[in-house]
Amino acid sequence: MILASFFSGIFDFFLKGGFFMLLLLALSICAGAVIILRARALREASVLPGPICTEIEQLGAGKDLDALKVLIRKYPSSLSRVLTTLMQHLNWPRNEAVEAVQTRARHEVARMEKGLVILEITTGVAPLLGLLGTLSGLVGIFASIGADPVLVARGIAEALNTTIVGLAVAVPSMIAHNYFQRRIEVMSVEMESLLSDLVAKCYPQGASPVIQRVTK
Repeated sequence: MILASFFSGIFDFFLKGGFFMLLLLALSICAGAVIILRARALREASVLPGPICTEIEQLGAGKDLDALKVLIRKYPSSLSRVLTTLMQHLNWPRNEAVEAVQTRARHEVARMEKGLVILEITTGVAPLLGLLGTLSGLVGIFASIGADPVLVARGIAEALNTTIVGLAVAVPSMIAHNYFQRRIEVMSVEMESLLSDLVAKCYPQGASPVIQRVTK
């Protein structure tokens, strides 16, 4: 009975918010989906698998890349795709190979940032929708200002519901956006460091490549 009353109160809370409350609910669903998907996509194993990082650190200059090739196939990730690009261009001069790798790395960073723009939009739009809902409700309330003061006060409280929901949607979205953005920056720097280390080991003599034996 208590549980049913609780859910009934929540339903009434959102129902009395009107049209703008529906927009806020749709916005919150989109933001929640993005947060869940980005949290899964930005796991350490999905971007920088530990075994691949360890193999790069332990690899000697000019050594073959057979073991690394096996790990790349075993642990598909953003780092794996960038490393595959490097291996495909090992016959190229160093500058050209590095340019190809940087292009692929930028593509992977953009891929990691996919969906974050929705959180950024939610952070800015949700409070504004909440304010619009409140103002829309207050217009109707002030039109009947001569009515029972208790009803007017209750109507004002109901009109403020959209502001509350707007802020409740915006705050988690802002926190999630900043967290994911910072996480992407940290992992991008770590990826860049690993790639620079591997390039130096693949080109120990400078611009001329040292051809590694890589199993097809």
